[in-house]
Amino acid sequence: MAKKKRGKKHEEEASEAWLLPYSDLMTLLLALFIALFAISQTDQTKLQALAQAFTSAFNMGGPSFFDQAGPNPSMQRQIMSTEDAGNAAYIQENEALSDLQQQLEAYIRENDLEGELSTQLEEEGLMIRIKERALFPSGSADLVPESQRIGPVVAGLLAAVPERVLISGHTDTDPINNAQFPSNWELSSVRAMTFMKYLLEINSDLNPARFSAIGYGEYRPIAPNDTPENKQRNRRVEILIARTLAFNPNEGLRAQTDTDLVAK
Repeated sequence: MAKKKRGKKHEEEASEAWLLPYSDLMTLLLALFIALFAISQTDQTKLQALAQAFTSAFNMGGPSFFDQAGPNPSMQRQIMSTEDAGNAAYIQENEALSDLQQQLEAYIRENDLEGELSTQLEEEGLMIRIKERALFPSGSADLVPESQRIGPVVAGLLAAVPERVLISGHTDTDPINNAQFPSNWELSSVRAMTFMKYLLEINSDLNPARFSAIGYGEYRPIAPNDTPENKQRNRRVEILIARTLAFNPNEGLRAQTDTDLVAK
């Protein structure tokens, strides 16, 4: 009888022995998932809160893994200093483009050119739009005398800033097919090139290395091609004074490239 009792006690102890390693394993897995979650977060405030919550539970008051999970204070100060400097440069450039826009808007009002020119400060930079009739006859890439009211002023403004300049030609959807222009692609491209060369010729302070020209044909309309008025809006030349810096809140500041501008 005594042997049977001892055997029963031994069996009960053996059946419960798995609980200890199992609980340890679950604790370690929980700690691992929490650590991976904390590392994946960019919000350092949340990371510090998690560290404080779980350090005592899984490290028994000792040094915590979470202490090394984020950048150290000196690195954080360096990053903040770099971002502040970049933001200041971005703001300064934005103010310069805004001043340029105000100057051109004042000239437009003084010379009754509201129906010919317009400006817009966009994410890519300062956009200047010139309607076809202010520069070219219909279906032609030869500059009209009216362009002399616009070209010198635009050239002077472009000479006052260091940013890159992209000049693009645009048409409506009405097809063109003659010996000089087989399609709207050729017409818009030649118009952009013609106006760019004109600006460079009348102002020797402009650096040709800053300039590029491209034709988009009818494929970048700003209005539906459903009325004569809307088609007239689409027939235009655009001058983009491109920002040097593009702000991305997730990646900080980076320089824009010509590929970025053409893609947009």
